[in-house]
Amino acid sequence: MDDVLDEWNYSILKFQIEQSSDGVAAADADVVPPKCTVRFCIPCSCLCFKKVSVRRGIALKIKQVKERLDLILAEKDRFHFDEITSQPSDRESWRGQTTSVIDKEGVYGRDLEREALVSKLVGEGGSSEEGLIGGIRVVSIVGVGGIGKTTLAQLAYNDSRVENYFELRIWISVSDPFNEVEIAKGIVASVEKLDEPPKTNQLEMLLQRLKESISGKKFLLVMDDVWTQDDTKWKPLKNTLKSGGTGSKVLVTTRNEKVAIMMMGESIKNDRMIHRLGVLNDEDCWSLLGWIALCGKSKDQCEEFENTGKEITKKCNGLPLAAKTLGSLLCFKNTLEEWESVLNSEIWKLEEVEDDLFRHLFLSYNELSPTLKRCFSYCAVFPKDTRIYVDELITKWMAMSYLGSNADDDWKVRGRGYFDYLSMRSLFQDFDKDGDKIKSFMMHDIVHDFAQFLRKDVGSRMKKTTCEECSPLLVSQVEKYRSSLFRCKEVLDPHVCDCLTSVRLLDLRRCGLQAIPKEIEKLIHLRWLDLGNNKFVGDDLKSICKLYNLQFLWVGWCGLQEIPLEIGNLSQLIHLDLSGNRGVRELPESLCNLSKLESLNVNTCFSLCGLPQGIHKLKKLKHLYNQNTISLKQYPQGISQLTSLVTLNKVLPCDGNKVGWLKNFNRLSGKVELSIETSSCGDSVEDAREAELGKKMHIQELRIYFSESTTTMDGRGKQVKDTSSSSSSTSVWNEVLDALHPHPNLQHLTIRHYNGSRLPGWIVSPLNQLTSIELDNCEFLVSLPPLGKLPLLETLSIQDLYELEYVGREFLGIATTTTCSSMATIAGGFPKLKKLTFWKCINWTKWEDITVEEDNVAISIMPCLTELIIHDCRRLTELPQRLLQKVSPSLKWLDITGSTQLIQVYGDEDGQPWKSISDHNPHLRLYH
Repeated sequence: MDDVLDEWNYSILKFQIEQSSDGVAAADADVVPPKCTVRFCIPCSCLCFKKVSVRRGIALKIKQVKERLDLILAEKDRFHFDEITSQPSDRESWRGQTTSVIDKEGVYGRDLEREALVSKLVGEGGSSEEGLIGGIRVVSIVGVGGIGKTTLAQLAYNDSRVENYFELRIWISVSDPFNEVEIAKGIVASVEKLDEPPKTNQLEMLLQRLKESISGKKFLLVMDDVWTQDDTKWKPLKNTLKSGGTGSKVLVTTRNEKVAIMMMGESIKNDRMIHRLGVLNDEDCWSLLGWIALCGKSKDQCEEFENTGKEITKKCNGLPLAAKTLGSLLCFKNTLEEWESVLNSEIWKLEEVEDDLFRHLFLSYNELSPTLKRCFSYCAVFPKDTRIYVDELITKWMAMSYLGSNADDDWKVRGRGYFDYLSMRSLFQDFDKDGDKIKSFMMHDIVHDFAQFLRKDVGSRMKKTTCEECSPLLVSQVEKYRSSLFRCKEVLDPHVCDCLTSVRLLDLRRCGLQAIPKEIEKLIHLRWLDLGNNKFVGDDLKSICKLYNLQFLWVGWCGLQEIPLEIGNLSQLIHLDLSGNRGVRELPESLCNLSKLESLNVNTCFSLCGLPQGIHKLKKLKHLYNQNTISLKQYPQGISQLTSLVTLNKVLPCDGNKVGWLKNFNRLSGKVELSIETSSCGDSVEDAREAELGKKMHIQELRIYFSESTTTMDGRGKQVKDTSSSSSSTSVWNEVLDALHPHPNLQHLTIRHYNGSRLPGWIVSPLNQLTSIELDNCEFLVSLPPLGKLPLLETLSIQDLYELEYVGREFLGIATTTTCSSMATIAGGFPKLKKLTFWKCINWTKWEDITVEEDNVAISIMPCLTELIIHDCRRLTELPQRLLQKVSPSLKWLDITGSTQLIQVYGDEDGQPWKSISDHNPHLRLYH
């Protein structure tokens, strides 16, 4: 259906653009497509088509789609199919109830996991809040199906330390649905040692009996295989279990981390009580597989099969259930040829794997909505062991129409929500995070095989090709995933084959292409195209500009010299990456007709002198990436209307304002660079105040680069040379930086070429979340403020402070009070600082030491410092000895390169000055 609509849109847009270029549809010189998009209706513009054959061809395809839908509906009625939701209870019907009984001989590689879990069960398990519900602690084992959660719970349950610690031990197989009545019956029957559970189905009566049974008794309750996220089903049991004795524990096994969080309570600091179960190493996995596969075989057979068996083990990728499944399969294969046949087979094509292994994964899969199923199975398009980047994956989902349209501006949020949902169900692993946000991940090989298995029949209804020019693997990818992500140029060499025209995603990054064949115009369904890091010349992009359904386009680092006017034809474009094209001097005005554009990347376009004057028409633009655009000196006036911008790396003057035009840009986030030209007149201060940086709570990194204006305005509004002295303008510099007060959420701050005489008070506020500060070329600063007050500061770099002569004790930010008997620290001392750098402070002569009194008390100063770098500070004669003795247990690296007088004093590692520091820390290394 989407393909037919794509063709319909394509035909309409092509016709209208051709009309426009002929001067029929538009008098404007720009080539601009209409802003309307056909999706679910056929407008009257179909009457405009010149060729009846085009209309007839699309009409026939619509008729074919309708006939197929009618056939599906007829077959549904014929076979009496009804739409039903999945029956969760089916899980229990084939899996059966689990028990606490375990054969320890068949368990390998879980000793460390068992010890960690037992320590959580029999110990206090951390702070008094972690995982607690009332007086009970909840511990969870989370992992993908088949990884051994139940086995680990059984090992802990039967550990002698656990047996001796708890008065009662209860094992309940929960599965799905979560039947609180049956669970309560099971607990009562276990505690009271009944032959049969209670007959009543009244939950109130059961909970009262349960409360009496466990009252005051320290118990361990194992709830195996929990699926529900509905806390209303858990709360009655949870409240009843609080009557147990102090130290009682509930051990939960689940595939879904959200279940674990729900059972522990959303407000609980619960991460330490979640045990994320990992895979087995190859040796333990082979031990498990071999224990099953070699059972009953002779010694000679065991030796004969061992090497092949170890290679087969790698297919399991550490998943115990896979090892058991393949071990059971190999147990009945008695020749080396049969074992090698298994080795050389795709695991997902083995019938036994489908029956015994994949049905475990189907449990998680069947919990997903149809959209999430498509999102998950699409991940099989990536080769195994590929690190998949989440943001890029979301654009692919969008191009595949899995996220709906971008009409409501939240497709990225939806995509991130879908990914989080899948990752919480243990379908992804090996996360690389930026703070709490997952940047990239990998898929377990077995999960990848499962995703491939799910796609095995996708494309089977498509017209089969007998093409001999394209590789079967390439054709298969296009049929199953509508994608070609091999990053090879086969798809365009030498022409676009008809068997590939249905492709929606095409990745040709770094393929060595020197030109784009005109045949790319055939790929009318293309929505995602990456041509980055190829070298194109001439009018190559014009052929791309006929791909009217394109939503995502990367042509960064392609050596482009200009962007064609026809770029405005891509009316569906959401993301455009032009980064690294250093010869591009301007962007065409037609680009401003891309009404759906949300992201524009011109990073490292060194020659770019300006942005289009009509940029205000890009109402949906959220991200303007413009780092390293050194020729870009100011913005067109219209940019001040784009108040929905989230990313704007570089802030330049606009309509006479330096930064004041940012007043309403409160959605800005990430890294922001301010370039401020300061004059001696007061308009700079007022302009800085108007920016209202304090309201921009999402900015994480702020770089403030100052420059001094050489002109000012005379009384008639004309620019004249600024002859005011630097001393008279110092106060202006101070006031400007005072006015640029950011939100306390800021994490990284850089101030460069600042000519003020002091730093603002806001920089040392204890409320700041700053983790790094860089002060560079602030040549008139003569002292440093009490930066030690900052509670989270980890990195501090001070460079080219030419007037700095003295660093006093106030720099540490410590405040102490003295009583008759003792001294107590109030605050400061750089509690989190890890790296401290002084660079080219050429007039710095003295670093004041802490006092003898402060040295004699337990004051914590720089307790985390590992690196102290003092480069090219040639006049500094000595280091603060008492201070460094306080710091020395953590300090690992002292670098005094280029600081000639320090080298004379401390360069001899056998001398007393160096020993006075290093004797307190034998691991300290000196570099000079």
